[in-house]
Amino acid sequence: MTHSISSAVAERLSPVACAAAKAQGKRVSVLTAYDYPGARLLEEAGVEWILVGDSLGMVVLGYPDTTHVTLADMAHHTAAAARGLTHTPLIADLPIGTYNDEATAIQSARILLAAGAHAVKLEGGVSHAKQVAALTAAGIPVMGHIGMLPQSVLLEGGYRIKGRTEDAATALVKDALALEAAGAFAMVVELVEPGAAQRIREAVRIPTIGIGSGEACDGHVLVTHDLVGAFPWFHPKFVTPAAHVGESIREAVKNWVQQFV
Repeated sequence: MTHSISSAVAERLSPVACAAAKAQGKRVSVLTAYDYPGARLLEEAGVEWILVGDSLGMVVLGYPDTTHVTLADMAHHTAAAARGLTHTPLIADLPIGTYNDEATAIQSARILLAAGAHAVKLEGGVSHAKQVAALTAAGIPVMGHIGMLPQSVLLEGGYRIKGRTEDAATALVKDALALEAAGAFAMVVELVEPGAAQRIREAVRIPTIGIGSGEACDGHVLVTHDLVGAFPWFHPKFVTPAAHVGESIREAVKNWVQQFV
């Protein structure tokens, strides 16, 4: 079913509203959630927007990257997260292969909205501006994603910092402008050299949400598991865990098991 607060939240996610918030200097906090308790805890903590990221492929489903995540996976976890929310905007990733053209993008996005999302996110700038325009024309709020694109990790042979050269930085600015022109309300800027991230922020009116791109963006997004240490086997270099939930679980269970030895 569609989330009951979709219309109210969609208004908050309009490009006009988001641009006005940016002009006022408002910073945007975004964290990921993949289930009911995770989303509810984030809302109770005051997170501005919640993202059902296809990062669930690694931190929930045990895949090596996001390229194995399906639309069914995303719909399942979006529905679970939506049940934990009462007023916070919920954005869901369109997984790889589900937005190759405009018609497919709209069809895929409607599945995620039916599951409870208020908006969708997709990767790509100039290359996917037509899909963003088609989605927004259909009344579906869209968050863009430029810089390092996790769904392209196999093609690029790893996670690499973007925007290090003048040409690369200029191309990213063009990507950002294309997303804004197509109607996106915000964009993730991932693993972009901080100077280039600053240029992107200054070039567009809508918020830029950084991850691993320095402090020059209008807000930040993290995988919650990285922030709280819930996935202790790996965390990105740009994240300092604020807690060690994984270690706490391991220790608690170890102590419980020892009661029976």
